[in-house]
Amino acid sequence: MPTAFLITDPPPGRPLLLRFLCAHGAGAGMRTPFLEQFAALAAARGVATHRFCFSFIDAGGKRRPAPRAESLVGEFRAAVGAMPTDDAPLLIGGKSLGGRVASLLAEELHRARRIAGLVCLGYPFHPPKQPDRLRTQHLRALTCPTLIVQGERDPFGTRAEVEALPLSPAIRIAWLPDGDHDFRAPRALRRADRDSLTDAADAMAAFGIGRRRLG
Repeated sequence: MPTAFLITDPPPGRPLLLRFLCAHGAGAGMRTPFLEQFAALAAARGVATHRFCFSFIDAGGKRRPAPRAESLVGEFRAAVGAMPTDDAPLLIGGKSLGGRVASLLAEELHRARRIAGLVCLGYPFHPPKQPDRLRTQHLRALTCPTLIVQGERDPFGTRAEVEALPLSPAIRIAWLPDGDHDFRAPRALRRADRDSLTDAADAMAAFGIGRRRLG
């Protein structure tokens, strides 16, 4: 079945600088408030976001239990193949599970010069409360330029936990102060959630534009 994209383009008059192929997390589809807001903020920075759903999310947005990330790599690869072919550099990634699936494919696509980089929005380094069950083996030798935007108190990988991991030097992490897996801070410390998403969009745009200048 052809990949159905939900595309958020830059507004009229804003040049297209990058494209971002974005997959959703395990708990919801591509129309979450998080992804809606992030796509709009990215568009304002010249990034067109192409969202798509994995097959465990049906047409109405109802989900079945998420399968193993490795089993979704083929669906992500098919989505890459359905992207427009133009001069705009392509970033791949997504929210949580979506970013993890993209990370399993990124090295192959980068070596083939099909993508400019990988962007993960809240990478699930391990299941919550199970820091010994790491999902990072492939991240140790990754050469694809990578940006991970991570809340400092994300239960899938806090700042203290992640900074102790042996990750590739190709990976840059943009930390969101006091943020959780959805980049939210505790209520007592909270700015507007949109502010954290703004920081995330700024980080992705700066990363992508840097990759664009490097060719």
